[in-house]
Amino acid sequence: MARIDAFFKLMNDQKASDVHLVSGQQPVLRIRGDLERVKYKTLDDDELRSMLYEITPEDKIKIFEETGDLDFSYEIPGLARYRCNFFRQKNGIGAVFREIPSEILSVEQLGLPQVVSRLAMLPRGIVLVTGPTGSGKSTTLAAIIDEANRKRKDHILTIEDPIEFVHTSKNCVVNHREISTHTKSFSSALRAALREDPDIILVGEMRDLETIRLAVEAAATGHLVFSTLHTNSAAKTVDRIIEVFPTGEQPQIRSTLADGLRAVVSQALFKRIDVKGRCAVLEILIATHAVRALIREGKTHQIPSAIQTGKKYGMQTLDDSIMARLKAGMISPDEAYMKCVEKEKFRQYLTGTPEDFTEV
Repeated sequence: MARIDAFFKLMNDQKASDVHLVSGQQPVLRIRGDLERVKYKTLDDDELRSMLYEITPEDKIKIFEETGDLDFSYEIPGLARYRCNFFRQKNGIGAVFREIPSEILSVEQLGLPQVVSRLAMLPRGIVLVTGPTGSGKSTTLAAIIDEANRKRKDHILTIEDPIEFVHTSKNCVVNHREISTHTKSFSSALRAALREDPDIILVGEMRDLETIRLAVEAAATGHLVFSTLHTNSAAKTVDRIIEVFPTGEQPQIRSTLADGLRAVVSQALFKRIDVKGRCAVLEILIATHAVRALIREGKTHQIPSAIQTGKKYGMQTLDDSIMARLKAGMISPDEAYMKCVEKEKFRQYLTGTPEDFTEV
């Protein structure tokens, strides 16, 4: 047992999502979104480095020594997997670990709308799950992929940095590929993927122009592609993809994306006030013919209105999702107000002055 495993056990016991181990500071856990210090001595650089290197493959140590940054995954059998990030900082080495549960929860267990599970059964196209870091994108995608794994008879290929949720082949054949370990980059893995007979491709993150281009092309050639972006609404997601391309290519990518896009799920996490834990609120855009026409014509500013009128297709705005959680007594009025789009709708629920005075 590695010495650092004790922190992971504590993390699991406290239901923490992350643990921060940084030279010159005490360990810190993120519990229900808040950082809380652990009653432990200040971490010494040499001791922490030794502790971290104990679980790090030799080739990864070399990468970190050369670059000062490192991402990889670590697993404690029977407990959980961890997404690991090492970095250099003023006082020495630092690391942040995100827990990836060994159990993959279903869409129903996560309390997500039923339309999310239907995304797993799409024959082709691109589905994007978006939101800020730590908003539960990977958990939602894992639930969708697990749904496909149970109900389809296809080849699922995941390309991640690092591998997060591990899916055991059920009705589908599932292959996991990790950037820098099994392949050079997202773009090189996507190029190779088209020769590996996949039906469903999960791209951990669309980070650059080449990856976005290849993912959209894969969707256009008959594959079902899932991926993530760090955007906080459906309209901004569409804009972000298009704006990555040079101006001269943007009309073409608008047309290609309009044809290939199937859905955008944009989510945020809220602290629950009724029980311990957090819950997701979702904006859901389904790419109907009307929505595709808006994308093709460059009228993405009208997408929020299309979501409002598309409820029969399973669409919902972020504010409607927040309001439903608020009225169910699951989240606080203050956090609802802080994270909503149209503040006026939620002002009546406040009992005092909102924390963010710039939003008043």
